[in-house]
Amino acid sequence: MSLNALFSPFTIKGLTLPNRIVMAPMTRSFSPNGIPTSDVAAYYRRRAEGGVGLIVTEGTVVERPAARNDANVPVFHGEALPEWKSVVEEVHAVGGLIAPQIWHVGSARGRGDDWAPLGKVDSPSGMTMPGKTKLEPMTEEDVADTIAAFGRSARAARDLGFDAVEIHGAHGYLIDQFFWGGLNAREDRWGGPTIADRARFGAEVVKAVREGVGDDIPVILRLSQWKLQDYTARIAETPEQMVEWLTPLSDAGVDVFHCSQRRFWEPEFEGSDLNFAGWTKKLMGKPTITVGSVGLDGEFIAAFGGEGSKPASLDGLLRRLENEEFDLVAVGRALLADPQWVAKIRDGREDELRNFERSDLMTLS
Repeated sequence: MSLNALFSPFTIKGLTLPNRIVMAPMTRSFSPNGIPTSDVAAYYRRRAEGGVGLIVTEGTVVERPAARNDANVPVFHGEALPEWKSVVEEVHAVGGLIAPQIWHVGSARGRGDDWAPLGKVDSPSGMTMPGKTKLEPMTEEDVADTIAAFGRSARAARDLGFDAVEIHGAHGYLIDQFFWGGLNAREDRWGGPTIADRARFGAEVVKAVREGVGDDIPVILRLSQWKLQDYTARIAETPEQMVEWLTPLSDAGVDVFHCSQRRFWEPEFEGSDLNFAGWTKKLMGKPTITVGSVGLDGEFIAAFGGEGSKPASLDGLLRRLENEEFDLVAVGRALLADPQWVAKIRDGREDELRNFERSDLMTLS
């Protein structure tokens, strides 16, 4: 298969990417007390040097007391902001482009047992799993302050010189908890029986972020059907339900939908080979990013159980990209293991590609 589609430029909101490859956001937990270090800046610089079209940082949390669930997850406010400026400068120094992923974990637990939230945990209805209510639901004041916090982080991203902003609305974290009827049982304007009702919180976050960055900086929204709490969960069972879910978000100001799957090649609905990103582009008419085990033969959740992965063919991905089913391709573990992955693919050096090993999660290589 030709690599031309993968290495052609792409422009959105005046931002031109040199190729279609996005570095997927991957939580690394190497920012002590939430402050990114020079090692973090160098980690992103290496990916820019390797030819990534757009880097999306690991999730970095907004200013709410319990927005993170790990002491070493970076924050995007206060004392961390000068260090994020250093990250931007390092990436730009080698010609790279970078977007922060701004995030709030909601009621999702972290991997470590020694983390205690710094305040009240935010969640739509106080549930940690469907049917398991352990917390107090967010008040109207909590909701308003959280939306405002996303807006403040977006303004900071603009002021620091980031090239785009991604909102984390996937994987069972706070925004996704509002989308998902399994965790959102609210009967006020932040919940309700329809998908469109439950999309309102996410849409208001998008509006706040759009206002924060202005009209000229791309806003990306990451979405998923699956949740960390339930890999089989689905918000939209049909294309019609997907339209109901995504339309308020699109109208609120999303420029690009980042459509997370565990395996990008799996069809989203019966009767079509289109994946999540393919259906979203077809229904919304906006650019999409596909993601999910790109370039490797194993899916990423298994990595946390100790499984490695070997390089895999890109032919199926390239065929879909040539058919314009989606516009951009996010690469995660392959780039985590090898900062030069893009350059090696571009230059036909597939024999030099590295395996992904669980040990790659333990370092900032």
